[in-house]
Amino acid sequence: MNKKVLGSLLAGVLTLGALTGCSSKSENTVIKVAASPTPHAIILKHVKPELKKQGYDLQVTEYSDYVQPNNVVNDGDFDANYFQHTPYLENFNKENKTDIVSAGKIHYEPFGIYPGTKKSLKKIAKGDVVAVPNDVTNEARALLLLQDQGIIKLKKGAGINATTKDITSNPKKIDFKELEAAQVSRVNKEVAFVVLNGNYALDAGYSVEKDSLALEKADSAAASTYANIIGVKKGNQNEKKIKALVKVLKSKSTQKWIQKRFKGAVVGYTGK
Repeated sequence: MNKKVLGSLLAGVLTLGALTGCSSKSENTVIKVAASPTPHAIILKHVKPELKKQGYDLQVTEYSDYVQPNNVVNDGDFDANYFQHTPYLENFNKENKTDIVSAGKIHYEPFGIYPGTKKSLKKIAKGDVVAVPNDVTNEARALLLLQDQGIIKLKKGAGINATTKDITSNPKKIDFKELEAAQVSRVNKEVAFVVLNGNYALDAGYSVEKDSLALEKADSAAASTYANIIGVKKGNQNEKKIKALVKVLKSKSTQKWIQKRFKGAVVGYTGK
């Protein structure tokens, strides 16, 4: 082989290596995230400019279902997803044999107690009716919030699995109207109070900031348990770009923006 041909071959190898290197570098700066439209995709689009300043290209794809965002991450087509809380993820992993983990808790959508026929919790009286969701997850959150307000007491250890059967003290003899979560707000003219998630409160015309009589605290067990997370395939949670995404989402400026944008229906999670 003459020197001219050898030189051409070496140049080709070097060029290919350079192109491969560029491709790899480009892929490492792209963050592909599958997200629910509201509030998740809205929040992600808000932080896109900040990530761009750091050299990352955040690409958000919206999904309206709760299955594909996990599938595309598990298959490696996306770097992360943002739409779910840990209990849902754990159940999904178990049922689908996927291996997705949380890279960070970003926000939660607080449960609140809202006015029905009465406008103040101080006016709660014996025999009043309070409407709560009837599914295990949401009913527990509603009951824990009522316990925080001193209205009832729950059996020790009931926690996030609590139901009305776990009530050990009910001084006011409150009657609980248990309904499908989306139906609770619709009986607010018939009951003293309703206990709702933020999205249902907004749908019912309540202002979370102005109308709620009590809200889950940021450091409550429910807020921690049901905080919405960034989900990634196990082993990828320590990638530099994933850490950058989580850091920007958890920053004080982003949390402040979330509070203002969603008027208390979505709250930045400050814990770990």
